[in-house]
Amino acid sequence: MMKQLTLLFVLISSVAIGKSRPLEKIIPMKIDTTAVVSICGIKQFIKIQGADKEKPLLLFLHGGPGTSLIPMADAFTDQLKSNFVVVQWDQRQTGETLKLNSSPEKLSLSLLQKDTEELISYLLQHFNRKKLFLLSHSFGSMLGFNFAAKHPESLYAYIPISAIVDQRKSEKLTMEMLNKWAKETKNTEAIKELAMVKLPFEKEDDLFYSQKWLFIHNGVDFAKEEAFKAKYHDWLAIWFPMWKQAVTNNLFKTLPALNCPVYFIEGIGDKQKSHYLVGDYYKFVKAPKKGLFWFKKSGHTVFNSEPEKLQQVIIEQILPAALPSTP
Repeated sequence: MMKQLTLLFVLISSVAIGKSRPLEKIIPMKIDTTAVVSICGIKQFIKIQGADKEKPLLLFLHGGPGTSLIPMADAFTDQLKSNFVVVQWDQRQTGETLKLNSSPEKLSLSLLQKDTEELISYLLQHFNRKKLFLLSHSFGSMLGFNFAAKHPESLYAYIPISAIVDQRKSEKLTMEMLNKWAKETKNTEAIKELAMVKLPFEKEDDLFYSQKWLFIHNGVDFAKEEAFKAKYHDWLAIWFPMWKQAVTNNLFKTLPALNCPVYFIEGIGDKQKSHYLVGDYYKFVKAPKKGLFWFKKSGHTVFNSEPEKLQQVIIEQILPAALPSTP
């Protein structure tokens, strides 16, 4: 009888001791790394950062084309990295990817779209995920909308910043605004150079002079114009042939509906009418969930002028809307 009581006491004590032990804390596994992956036959560079590698993936498609955001990304991803695994990618013929290898194929929009599809497939497989968040800026939307249209099942949401929806109409509105401004300010140099620009843009100088005076109109100091001109013409030599072909697309005609959530982010601080094309497309496109966020202190590069607000919108509004179970 004593043996039975002793055994019972030991069992009760063991249970009590077990219950009194604090639960072990689950420590998030941080990730901060770079990788070189084979995408469409060439080496391509990605940077992956997050406070917890189990958080949702977020891939950023930079614009330009040919403009890496990796050197400045920490300034507009510091909060995102606490809520996502953030992936930055230097696209073909850009940044670190260009240092690794030049594109053996002629640059084209379809080639970059194939790169995007293959990279996303790699990320989903590598992290054992079914979906990710896709974020793009400017030209990156030409890759993002294409992927969202073809593979909506792979996206929690698509988030285009400064989306290109009808570039031909945008060019027309911008030129109208610049010509009016040049005449009102009696800027004879602007009047002369803008008069040389033909629509649609067919020559490199058409794009150069329109961009030059758009930058000046928006307050950019052109004291070093010759250096800018040389750099810009280097860019034109690489990317303008592809740009001409790419910007003929009009989403109002080619993409009336998406089968994944889409959330537009647009800066309206420079008060250009072309921004409202995004507002018109937001109203036009059909999607299971959609939203539009205006940034009144920003122009084209929202992530530079309002990085805190950009991250707050994504974390506090878009993330819980796309993933309702997210705390």
